[in-house]
Amino acid sequence: MQLSRDELLSAYRTMATARHFEESVFQNFSDGKIPGFVHLSAGQEATAAGVYMALDERDWIATTHRAHGQCIARGLDLQETMDEIYGATTGVCGGKGGSMHIADLDKGMLGANGIIGATGPLAVGAGLSARAKGEKGVAVAFYGDGGSNQGLIFEAYNMANIWKLPVIFICEDNGYAEATPSSYSVAGSQVARANGFGMPGVEIDGFDFFAVYDAMREAVERARNGEGPSLIHIKTARFYGHFVGDAQTYRGDGEIDKLRAEKDCLNLFREKVVETGLLTGEQLDEIFEEEKSRVADATAASHAAPRATEADLMTDVYASY
Repeated sequence: MQLSRDELLSAYRTMATARHFEESVFQNFSDGKIPGFVHLSAGQEATAAGVYMALDERDWIATTHRAHGQCIARGLDLQETMDEIYGATTGVCGGKGGSMHIADLDKGMLGANGIIGATGPLAVGAGLSARAKGEKGVAVAFYGDGGSNQGLIFEAYNMANIWKLPVIFICEDNGYAEATPSSYSVAGSQVARANGFGMPGVEIDGFDFFAVYDAMREAVERARNGEGPSLIHIKTARFYGHFVGDAQTYRGDGEIDKLRAEKDCLNLFREKVVETGLLTGEQLDEIFEEEKSRVADATAASHAAPRATEADLMTDVYASY
């Protein structure tokens, strides 16, 4: 499916924003200006841009602790998202969720989740709710190669398939479960696992925005038509460690430099759209610099934002009905 020029510009803007966001968080966390832990998704921007472009406001997402780029792609407010990472009261969760637990129900973002594999059951519940309401909404579960080995994911596969729910399972495989290579820890293939539950699956190049978008669009159409769940195995890579501060001694010499030189999804997108005459390099350069400035402004504001205090601990503990 051919995207319009405006859609292509929007996709690139999403990827550029996410890249600048992660670079800013990396630098400021390294400088001791951000509390807690952060897990960066730099290198995986094509996943966020491609998946979320195929969704709409009816849909629900359960995602992992590596979710900054996905929050941006889903349309969460950039300033509120940055503030949340800094632990500011102006954050989308009042500064109490932090990097690993960003949520915005108004945007269909059920939350980033630090529990490996927990996204599967959440998406199954959201998919069941969407079908019961007759809204033709779709629920999406993200998890990594490590999460794919959790029993929670297999239970979610089973329930989604026996009930034929509108759920899309996305294994965002960046090659490592923390420091353990997926080539060592994952038996068989992700697609074969899906097929074992009677569910179609596809493996795609996660550095290629267009491959991600096309696969997601087909899975969404299938789900909305009542044909049940699907699995998309996205092969990608992260440019940083499992967390900021990870020494990454498990990675080969020159591995990251090679990835940045040959597999940067922003560069691959640029090459494709410029070579085909869909967009110009000048258009992309302008967007890249605009988003760099916007992220810098958001970072400066987060530095000055008020932090959550002890008095905030007992607020938002229980929902009021």
